[in-house]
Amino acid sequence: MMSAVPSPLPVAPVAPAAPIIPNASRRQASVEDQQVTLAKAMQVACNRVAPTWPLDRLIAVNPWWGFVDQSVQKVSDMMSHLCGTRLTMPTEWYLAEFKSKRISEAALAKAVKQHGLTLDIASFIQACSASSSESARFMLLTDALDAQRDLAHQPACRDVVTHAIGQHCASWFDEGQARWKLTHATSLYVAWREIASYDNGPSLFTGIDGIADRIAALPDTHEKLIEVVCEKLKIKPEEYETYFTALLLSINGWAAWCAYLNWQAGLQGKTDNHLQQLLAIRLAWEWVLADSGQHEDVVDAWHAQRGLPVNESGNSYDWVWQDALELTWQAQVNQGLALQVKSTPESTKSVRPAMQAVFCIDVRSERMRRALEASDPSIRTHGFAGFFGLPIEYLPFAGHEARPQLPGLLAPKMRVVSVSSDREKTQNLFAQRRLRLGVAQAWGRFRTTASSGFGFVETTGLSYAWKLVKSSLHSTKEKAADTAALSASERDRLVPVLENIGVDESIDLVAGILRAMSMTSDFAPVILLVGHGSQTANNPHAAGLDCGACCGQTGEVNARVLAHLLNRVDIRYGLRVKGIDVPEDTLFVAGLHNTTTDEIRLFDVQDDVKKIAALEQVRAWLAQAGQRIREERAPTMGMPASKPEALMESMRERAGDWSQVRPEWGLANNAAFIAAPRQRTQHMNLHGRSFLHDYNHAEDAGNAVLEQILTAPVLVAHWINMQYFASTVDNRRWGSGNKVLHNVVGGHIGVFEGNGGDLRIGLPLQSLHDGEDWVHTPLRLSVWMEAPRDIISGIVHKHEKLWQLVDGGWLHLFSIDPESGEVYRYVKSAENGGAAYQWVLESAQV
Repeated sequence: MMSAVPSPLPVAPVAPAAPIIPNASRRQASVEDQQVTLAKAMQVACNRVAPTWPLDRLIAVNPWWGFVDQSVQKVSDMMSHLCGTRLTMPTEWYLAEFKSKRISEAALAKAVKQHGLTLDIASFIQACSASSSESARFMLLTDALDAQRDLAHQPACRDVVTHAIGQHCASWFDEGQARWKLTHATSLYVAWREIASYDNGPSLFTGIDGIADRIAALPDTHEKLIEVVCEKLKIKPEEYETYFTALLLSINGWAAWCAYLNWQAGLQGKTDNHLQQLLAIRLAWEWVLADSGQHEDVVDAWHAQRGLPVNESGNSYDWVWQDALELTWQAQVNQGLALQVKSTPESTKSVRPAMQAVFCIDVRSERMRRALEASDPSIRTHGFAGFFGLPIEYLPFAGHEARPQLPGLLAPKMRVVSVSSDREKTQNLFAQRRLRLGVAQAWGRFRTTASSGFGFVETTGLSYAWKLVKSSLHSTKEKAADTAALSASERDRLVPVLENIGVDESIDLVAGILRAMSMTSDFAPVILLVGHGSQTANNPHAAGLDCGACCGQTGEVNARVLAHLLNRVDIRYGLRVKGIDVPEDTLFVAGLHNTTTDEIRLFDVQDDVKKIAALEQVRAWLAQAGQRIREERAPTMGMPASKPEALMESMRERAGDWSQVRPEWGLANNAAFIAAPRQRTQHMNLHGRSFLHDYNHAEDAGNAVLEQILTAPVLVAHWINMQYFASTVDNRRWGSGNKVLHNVVGGHIGVFEGNGGDLRIGLPLQSLHDGEDWVHTPLRLSVWMEAPRDIISGIVHKHEKLWQLVDGGWLHLFSIDPESGEVYRYVKSAENGGAAYQWVLESAQV
């Protein structure tokens, strides 16, 4: 008999078994995930690098632009950790500012409270003396090796690597300075691997054998190199981003140049991978030094030290000082704004101005506007971006390459060319200049070739003594790119005009510009459109003293093009249809403000017989204004008081002196951006520290002009402000050092300080320091906008980058109430953990 089989217990249904994945497939998936993580980290690190523009198009850039998605104080901690730099001045400097009353007690007390500290001023100062602002430094392998070396008698590995990379990049990116190319390789990385595999210099300097052989054995592509070396150096995926960022910061100058190439490619809808290749080269150096077998103990110690955390509070006291310094300056401006004359008599408003002058918002224009208005009460001045709203590039006469004449943030949409009075004369002069330039270039190539160099010097050496003497004499030569191979009379016959643009498009363009200027009525008989440019000799950074809104060029071309358009009868008719009635007797005249000598040159007015008397009066007013500014600037330049004629001559000599390291102070001490009707600031002496943009909210239906100002001129001003700020707080890393030691790299790429090393970015020390003390005070930009508060905040939140600058503390934002004139600050609310923002009425008494 069979036993009964028990009934089975009820069980939950079993899910279908997962497919069995072979180990090889799992490894493949893991490798692919790691590659994705690696690529993302590499992209993030590369995006952190801000671009640097070439010397002939030099514009100011915030070197921390890639970090503005985080707060400025957090970035300060990151920079301290990643590369040992700081975003504030030393504590001793702030103490000196406090002692000299440039930081007020009230501002310091307010800053201490804002940072949540329950200390009185005396206790805070004592706490500063006891604290340390040092943060644990992220260590690269080269740093670990250097920690074991006798640096008093041996070169640092970091310096050897930086010099080697710098020499290779200078050769690879060269644009006409060198006559020979070292290699025909097709990429930066491949060229480096080819050349460095024959270079025994690094082994000689570091004492580490076999570096060239190990470079020769590296992977063929930069992508594979990064993947392989990260594995061999045991870099964890969570370390990729920090490690790559630190590597790029160690060669930040050349990284910035590669970022510029990618920026330019982006404006054309393309991409560029030079920065990734540079990262691969710097990473390769870590590996070839580690793989020697000579320093295994150092490599092991480096692995242990690499993961040290960021110290997020190391320099918080310095930020209290920085806030107090800025609060002191802001209170001074607020006091001036509060003193504005409340209203202008109607009888005065209705009087037609004798002259109007539109200047760039550059801080140097603030002095000129103030001085010009003092010449006659019937003069009105206006502030507008120095490219005058023209999205153009300019092709110099008979040139081969066009240059941008607009902010570096934008891509040109139109082209300007120069023409003579008729087509035949233009063509003849074109051919003559091309011939002259060709002869000059051939002569230059001949005297610099290897075969003729020594014989040339032996034959013509003494004749060059005259050239040396000539260079030492006073010079008034203008930019060589525009005037080379042209006589003065030939140059004067040329007029820059827009190419291939119709009447209707021209009318729309000009109408938009006039509205953006808040200049649609009450036109004067003469209206100057004044660009600006500097005049210096033997100065690689000369373009940095020209107009930042014109991409490091003077504003001459833009001013002349706009004046030409505004003087055309057909365009005036079209403007009248659009509600902008420019009187028939109004003449627009282009001018150029020489910011070194404070002279203004007028263009294209020689044939206007009807306006001879008016123009003579204009020139007299301009001369008076220039004299006032020169007298105001002379003490800051270390120039003794003298008669007007002698001072003028001294300024001209300074501009043409090829040994002068401080021809002018540029935009040093910039601190504010004010967009308001001129009446708001006309009574104030802002000492050349403020960007002044005219803006009348009552005429801005739809707030389009306000949005344009906040998203374009304010960003340009922020870049300028941060370049001066960064070059001051740490000139060794973010500035370009001693200009006496500069050597131009690659024709126009940048400068070395000495004969090699990293490409130097930022401003020379002599542009910020007079030899005894800092001329530039590093303050973050304070922005005052005369417009309703809710509209300003709405625009700020609409634009990501603008919001990041405000939210991260990269700039300060204020609103001037159009009705009451009261000033409000945009600050984080105490509610919701500080996530929300509110407008708080400012007191001018801090």
